[in-house]
Amino acid sequence: NATTITLKVTLYALFFGFVLAVPLAFMKLSRFRLLRWVTSFYTAVFRGVPLLVQLMIVYFGVPQITGSNLTPLQASTIALSLNSAAYLSETLRGGIMAVDIGQREAAMALGVHYPSMMKDIILPQAIKSVLPSLVNEFISLLKNTTLIASIGLVDILCVGQQIQSRTYRAFEPFFAISVFYYVLVLGLSILGKALEKKVNASDRG
Repeated sequence: NATTITLKVTLYALFFGFVLAVPLAFMKLSRFRLLRWVTSFYTAVFRGVPLLVQLMIVYFGVPQITGSNLTPLQASTIALSLNSAAYLSETLRGGIMAVDIGQREAAMALGVHYPSMMKDIILPQAIKSVLPSLVNEFISLLKNTTLIASIGLVDILCVGQQIQSRTYRAFEPFFAISVFYYVLVLGLSILGKALEKKVNASDRG
């Protein structure tokens, strides 16, 4: 149903966006200027172009070039993932830079290889420090799914538009949608705070 579609697109986009954001964040911290330039350009494009335009390009433009059609679900997941990765990579970059440099020096002195150091020591601490920002990105993704109705995917907003077209009433369905999204966001906020407290408690322990 519509709720399942909304949550599915949100979770898919968050997962793939995070997977793409991790290498992007490391590329932004690379010693190679070309890698830093490429990732900076990527971030500038996806943060500067409206998400709705990105969605239209992926759904209508990419098939025109490749000759392969995308389903609305695929196009929505790709567009939201690429957009989310741009924001998440900046968040992760800040978290990585916030980790005490002394820990890197200690790991290198102990002979820990750079990939292992980043995977086992630096990245986990960076994620913990930016956890509130990650939750905020999850919430933003959830709200941005309202755009997928523009390419024919039946999400919560699309159901409201269908009700409006049948009943000629706009206030009731869209007010109900507003309440529904508010409840979802409130639930995510509560879960995020609980997770943050659990992480902080484990650090103190």
